[in-house]
Amino acid sequence: MSQLVAKATEQLRQAVDQALALAVEKGDLPQAPAPAYVLEIPGDRAHGDWACNAAMAGARTYRMAPQKIAQAILQNLDLTSTYFEKAEMAGPGFLNFTYRGSFYGEVLQDIHHKGAAYGRSQMGQGKRVLVEFVSANPTGPMHIGNARGGVLGDALASVLETAGYTVEREFYINDAGNQVNKFGASLEARYLQIYQGEEAVPFPEDGYKGQDIIDHAQAFAKLYGDKYVAASQEERRAALVEYALPKNIQGLHDDLLRYRVEYDNWFKESSLHQNGAVEKVVQLLKEKGATYEKDGAVWFAGEPYGSEDFVLVRGNGVPTYVVPDIAYHYDKLVTRNFDLAIDVLGADHHGYVPRLKGALSALGVDASRLEVVLMQMVRLVRDGEIVKASKRSGKAITLVTLLEEVPVDAARFLFNSFEANTRIDFDLDLAVQEDSQNPVYYVQYAHARICSILKNLKADGIEPRDCTPQELALLTAPEELELIRYLAGYTSEVENSARTRDPAKITRYVMNLSTLFHKFYNACRVKGSDEALQAARLYLCTATRTVLENGLALFKVTAPESM
Repeated sequence: MSQLVAKATEQLRQAVDQALALAVEKGDLPQAPAPAYVLEIPGDRAHGDWACNAAMAGARTYRMAPQKIAQAILQNLDLTSTYFEKAEMAGPGFLNFTYRGSFYGEVLQDIHHKGAAYGRSQMGQGKRVLVEFVSANPTGPMHIGNARGGVLGDALASVLETAGYTVEREFYINDAGNQVNKFGASLEARYLQIYQGEEAVPFPEDGYKGQDIIDHAQAFAKLYGDKYVAASQEERRAALVEYALPKNIQGLHDDLLRYRVEYDNWFKESSLHQNGAVEKVVQLLKEKGATYEKDGAVWFAGEPYGSEDFVLVRGNGVPTYVVPDIAYHYDKLVTRNFDLAIDVLGADHHGYVPRLKGALSALGVDASRLEVVLMQMVRLVRDGEIVKASKRSGKAITLVTLLEEVPVDAARFLFNSFEANTRIDFDLDLAVQEDSQNPVYYVQYAHARICSILKNLKADGIEPRDCTPQELALLTAPEELELIRYLAGYTSEVENSARTRDPAKITRYVMNLSTLFHKFYNACRVKGSDEALQAARLYLCTATRTVLENGLALFKVTAPESM
């Protein structure tokens, strides 16, 4: 939470603790240990800004009715030198506390003082976190699930950074194994068909049938001619993969950059095979006594580690797909020694996670250092109907074709509007609407409206200025106080978002903030009011603009000055 809110919370806790101690000392409460109680911001602020359940929590300890305990606390409560002006009892014994007017002015001053840094905290204590996301197969274009995973992983990394973690973003390139073998076989067939005809060269039944494979084969033929037709299958496929795979990887890089996703690391699976890391983890698991042999294969004995048994190395000596993944996560948590590794994966990986965690546990790694955010599927909707093809090309909608139809701001905002475990029906019509029904337009309009207020006042020679505490104390309208209270909670929202690994909380926050600003704008005239009140309201407007910008920046959505 912000330093100001944290300070207010600590003041309140000390005041309640002292009231309980004094009540016991005076005999208003019996001798007993103070109860553990909770301070929280109530959902309904009509009765106060903070609520305390000390009286309810103390009923058993003091053997008294909660209302009597609450009265004893109130009789001995001293709120002098705190940010709170009054306390009241509600219902069966809850205590409600209300901020002094000075608190609101200090919130605005804090926002103006910190600017772009408002919302940052040290909750993460600098712990190193590696967030791996998208990691799309480089044998083809990125699909709609990658569009969701891209903003989810990127926004989560931003939220963690803002909450005080040291974060790196990573893309894991699956450039080895069965998928690449299939990629090579598909390229080979298309290449040979150029010279020998389609009838003479059957296409692999499980091959990749996309136009990109044909394009790569034709470009390769243009560059090398029929040089590789007479080569061995191994040499031909290796040459084709060596030519096409880097182009696909560069394409992934370029498409993600267009989507405003940039990585610190592009980690190749092939490096784990080349440096012996894959063989090493199998050997380590054997040394730990976590394997057994059956039918010529090496199995992981998973039961002691909360996993089912599974094959590590097939009878032909080839590791299964999970072994490089174990080696990769061992590299993250042991070799590179990140405090925490977070994977953003599709929900179809649900059964894979216990295997990975089980193997890490067997290797002596604390499996809680690996967290997996499982992301549900996305369906595209147009005119209320599920769509699978691009309106323009008639082909399956990929990340690239999506961005041809939908602005990046809208895509990133809407994909980040849902928790990861929620299925999304992405409304293509809504994403391009330019009205308040479109959530991203609604939030951006709030920012543009503030900029418009500033521009109009500047035309009349009125500029924002610093305000005195006395001037800020003029902000007493319910809409003003509600807006300032919400601004005060931004840092806590960022921390909660980081703690729960749910960046969608920030999307909801900026939407609610926009609603409160529009409510304030409609109720409180900025221009033409008393000069001191006008300055204070302008100060509130600029503080709101700052927090909107900070929130939108977390998921790389622009904050336009006009719309």
